[in-house]
Amino acid sequence: MSDGAPSPAFPAPASPAPAGLVLAAGEGSRLGRPKALVAVDGELLVDRAIRVAHEAGLHPVVVVLGAAAADVVRSAGLDRAVVVVNDGWREGIGASLRCGLTALTDQRAAAAVVLLVDQPAVGAETVRRLLPAWRDGAVAVAASYKGAVRNPVLLGAASWPGVMAQAIGDTGARGWLREHDEQVVTVACDDLGSEADIDTIADLQRLVGGLEDER
Repeated sequence: MSDGAPSPAFPAPASPAPAGLVLAAGEGSRLGRPKALVAVDGELLVDRAIRVAHEAGLHPVVVVLGAAAADVVRSAGLDRAVVVVNDGWREGIGASLRCGLTALTDQRAAAAVVLLVDQPAVGAETVRRLLPAWRDGAVAVAASYKGAVRNPVLLGAASWPGVMAQAIGDTGARGWLREHDEQVVTVACDDLGSEADIDTIADLQRLVGGLEDER
């Protein structure tokens, strides 16, 4: 939640950069509240993800809201983010991914780094590590942890029609990535944080404790 302090400036990159796509539409049924409205260190998770995208040089940054969208808009800073509301958020993450990629198609973005609102241990340095492979021509780039493909994922625009066709229910880009693994460059990010997400109160307590230990 904004404390009234001025937001730091994150200038648009001078050279072409991927867009940021923050998926923050879920209701957090197991957590008991939308994850976008959870605060860590006094910052809402949705604002944290937007900040990470800006700090990594992504432009523009689109955030997809759904459950309690009006409450999120009232409570969050949403600093310089393009807000899209996914009325079909109950379908699952697939609908939010399609919604966000459609918005970025309209903006003629060349690529998008997909950030999930419930992964606060993913920082800007993790995102930045994906960018060189994309600039070298990779269609898709994914962070890996212990050798397994995880988030965040960078998707070049050429992949979006296929990704959207397979993004159904609670499946996001995972199906497309598995079927097109020869087009996916994986980048090890074990040393930069964790892909762990927040589904329950116990997850939140564990992750917050881990973030405090890193400081």
